[in-house]
Order: sequence, then C-alpha cells, then structure tokens
Amino acid sequence: MNQLYYGDNLEVLRQHIKDESIDLVYLDPLFNSHQDYNVLFAEQDGTQSAAQINAFEDTWWWDQVAAQAYQSVVEHGGKLSQAIQAFRILLGESDMLTYLCMMAPRLVDLRRVLKQTGSIHLHCDPTASHYLKMLMDAVFGPLYFRNEIIWKRTSSHNDARRYADVRDCLLYYARSKTVVWNAQYLPHDEHYIRTHYNRVNDEGRRYRLDNIIRSASMGARPNLTYDYKGYTPQWGWGVNQAKLAAIDQAARLMWSTSGIPYLIRFLDEMRGTAMPSIWDDISPVNSQAADHLGYPTQKPEALLKRIIQASSHEGDIVLDPFCGCGTAIASAQRLNRQRIGIDITHLAITLIKHRLQDTLRTQVRYQVMGEPTSLPDATALASEDPYQFQWWALGLVGARPVGRNKGADQGSDGRIFFHGEGKHGRTKQVILSVRSGHLKLSDLRDLQGSSNVSRPRSACLSVYRSRRNPCAPKPPAQAFTPRPGGTIPYSNC
Repeated sequence: MNQLYYGDNLEVLRQHIKDESIDLVYLDPLFNSHQDYNVLFAEQDGTQSAAQINAFEDTWWWDQVAAQAYQSVVEHGGKLSQAIQAFRILLGESDMLTYLCMMAPRLVDLRRVLKQTGSIHLHCDPTASHYLKMLMDAVFGPLYFRNEIIWKRTSSHNDARRYADVRDCLLYYARSKTVVWNAQYLPHDEHYIRTHYNRVNDEGRRYRLDNIIRSASMGARPNLTYDYKGYTPQWGWGVNQAKLAAIDQAARLMWSTSGIPYLIRFLDEMRGTAMPSIWDDISPVNSQAADHLGYPTQKPEALLKRIIQASSHEGDIVLDPFCGCGTAIASAQRLNRQRIGIDITHLAITLIKHRLQDTLRTQVRYQVMGEPTSLPDATALASEDPYQFQWWALGLVGARPVGRNKGADQGSDGRIFFHGEGKHGRTKQVILSVRSGHLKLSDLRDLQGSSNVSRPRSACLSVYRSRRNPCAPKPPAQAFTPRPGGTIPYSNC
C-alpha cells in the first residue's frame, strides 16, 4: 500500500484510490496567498497544462478552465453546488472563486475515499480558511466539524498597518460519528505542578486532594446520596457506594479534620493537560533544523506526528494528496502507518525518495506510480517540461537536485554523496548534469567547470536522454576512481 503517485491528485484519486479505503487524510494545499514559488517550479510561459500552473503558482485567476471547473461543481448538485453558486455571488469571477472551484471536487473525492472511522485535516492560512470551512461544511456536513486548530507557526513580526500574522489553521472534520480519536496530552506546566501538586507522601510521590462529593451546582442525585462511615453529603457522592469503598480500600481517601473526605490524585498517574486547539509548542522548520530540506512550505514532523497519533492507529493508511517534500509521508513511516502520497512535480517525488531513504536510514519499500516507463514517455516528458524531466532523471540514479533556481546552472543539476573508507574517510560527491538530447562538448566543459569550484572534491557524471531506452534496466556498474574534474559519461538513465 505504500505508494507515491506523480500526477494531478484529482485524477489519481478517481482512478486509483478506492471508496472508504483511507483512515486519515492530511492536505496542505496552496492557500491563494499570492506567494511566488517560481524558484521551485516551471515558469508560467503557457507551455504547461492548467493543472500544472495551478499547482505551481500560489496565485489564481479566472479563465476558461476555471469556468469549466465552476460548471462541473454546479452540475454536481446538492449543498456543494449551492455553496459554489453563493460564492460566485459574493466573490464574483475572482481568483478566490477559482481556487475554491479547484478545491471543491478534490474535497468530494477525499470524503469518498475516507473510511467511516476516518478524518481529514486541511492545513490552510487565514487567506482562505473561512471560505474553505464553508466548503467543507457543504461536503462533510457541519455536524462532522470537530475543531479549527490554530498553529502558531512563527514568532511575532512587524506587519504594516495590522497585527502580526503568525498562525496557520487546521480544519479537522470527521467522516462520521464513529471517528478514530486518541486523546493527546501536554506535560503539566511547572507552575501548575508547584501550586496544585504541592503535597508529597512518605514515598516521595507528589499528590493533590480532589473533591469526591457533589457540589450544589451539580444538583442532587438520590442514587448517589448514601451514608459512608457516618458521613452523608448534602448533594451526594461523586461515585456509587461500591466504587467509593474500592477507593477507600486502596488508601486513596483522606479525611480532613472537619470530617470531609477527599480523593488523593498522584501526579505520576496523571496523563498531563488535555491537548487544546491552540498549538504554540511546535516550532516551524528553520534553516538550522535537522530535518530542513529547503522546501519553502515544509512543515515540522512534530506537527504531523501529533495529527497522525491522534487520528489513526498503527497499520492504518495515511493519505497526503499535496505531499510536497513528504513530511506527512515520513511521519507516517516513523509511526508505522501505511502511506500514500500524491504530487504533480517530479521534484517532490524525488525529495520524498531521498527523505525516506536518508532521513529514516532504513530500507523503505514503496511504489512510484505515474512516472515514465518507456522511451516515448520519457521523450514526451522532456519535450513538455524539461525541468520535470530533469528531476525525474536525477531520481533514477538516486541523486539530489542541486539548487532550484531556473536560469544558468553552470552545468550542475544534481549530486550524489559518497564517503571514503576508514574512520577519517572524506565525504565526496558526484556532480550530475541532465541534458535531453545529444551530449555536446560544451556540456562537458560546463560540467567540468562546475566540479572545479565544488567542495568537497568531486567526480562528474553527465546524465542525458540517449537514443536507447532511458527506462530500461541499467547495465552492471563499472568500477571507477573519482578524481577532481574527472568526467564520466553515463549514457543510460
């Protein structure tokens, strides 16, 4: 079940994901925040499909494709159709309406694939969170809204003429009333421990005294009003007589000098403070973080681990239809869940492969669906989108992309690290250049120049689409000795 899909997530959901087969969905789609993520993806030059442009740019506009998406949602009928029509009246033919028309059918299919015990967490920011909540109400039903979780994603900073924007939202909806829920807890605050668990018994265990009788505000309960050891509370006890006797026998009752009994609660038996819907204890991924990948929308693993632990069990299936650099996929792997990731860029799929293999430092089995499997497939990809072809080719040889800025790359597109033998073996790298077509002498010169300025010492490898099938099994590797500035042609992807 561990699968990575390359492609439009709507098509993948409809063609490959069965009804009621997923236990937990986490998605972190672009927010229509008008942020420029062109550094990662292809330019908006008219050569890409509308799905690719929408996926790569966090900016939306109303066009013929958006109008067709709107019509499709309206013709679907029901509450969702009514909601989209109301949005059009409110928002007009705007970029926000375009964004909502993209999200609407995907939410419908995500609900379809969820099990009756499943749930969905949609990660967004205040730009569109209020519209998305209404959209999810139309798809899932207001009855199944569980929480709006607020994650403080950064510290306070200056925003011109408004309060600092430091939060993201997570819209948490259930598929039904029988949703999986594993309560999460935070450690008790030190001040709370000092002020409430301020007693210590002979064994050194901290404890506090808690009421075991009902208060006037709770009202009288005749079935809980009984005499125990000469004491009958006015409003009754908090438990029945058999339970009270068991508590007393376990030495968990303490009688005060005024004759009122109290329940003894030990600190080491308390699970902590129930998790609130405001999360300010998880830091964002910064450049110094151990799991930093350089992906602009990367989320911390601690955030995903909390969601996965709360809403699934070991062995359950976690789906991320906008998986990006794969934080949800990696977190699910660590927590022994099965996982399905979908993304429309080969860069994302390549990053996830490396993350599963390198970060988790274990052999992870998974299938990659939707990648080229024949020479015509690879040729078509190189022609339609050279950058996608480049990232796919690098993934075939286990290389990491080098930088993601478009433009002149001085011949270097990727690298493979390797380490010398012995305790003090030096780390070295193979520099790769991807070219679709015939290899030119100038390509080799550029690659050699790139290696001369790279540190640590490097060997160079040129990967290009040859006349042979780039998807055929590679021939047995031949031994070579890397040397500074050396060039090793590699004619089979």
